[in-house]
Amino acid sequence: MGNKFVYLTMPYSEKLADRIRIALMDMNIPKVEEKKMFRGLTFMVDDKMCICVSGYNLMCRIDPEIHDQLLEEKPCRSMVMKGREYKGYILVNEDDVAKKRELDFWIRQCLDFNARAKSSKKPAAKKKPAKKKAR
Repeated sequence: MGNKFVYLTMPYSEKLADRIRIALMDMNIPKVEEKKMFRGLTFMVDDKMCICVSGYNLMCRIDPEIHDQLLEEKPCRSMVMKGREYKGYILVNEDDVAKKRELDFWIRQCLDFNARAKSSKKPAAKKKPAKKKAR
């Protein structure tokens, strides 16, 4: 009998995702696309990762210049993967955005940076003209 691998997917908070969806609509944000990634649901704005619900946390893509300031002022923590801290990515517990104004604060931080952030989307490759066969 061969090895069997079971992949468990961590559920994300549908309630938090709905609140973000509604907030983005209320803010009249165009070009919002939802993608399943980062073990949750990511809201892409203008083809750039903006904010994500992963488990019962928000993953906020914010200006790296204000990263440390927000860590001191707000209940949040840096995103760490494989022992590396990612400046500009902050995790916020769902309980810490229970009030609309708290959630709106983080969404605004993400949108402010999104306007200046570079897209990770690669431009479509140009097709090279077909080589003519020698006669």
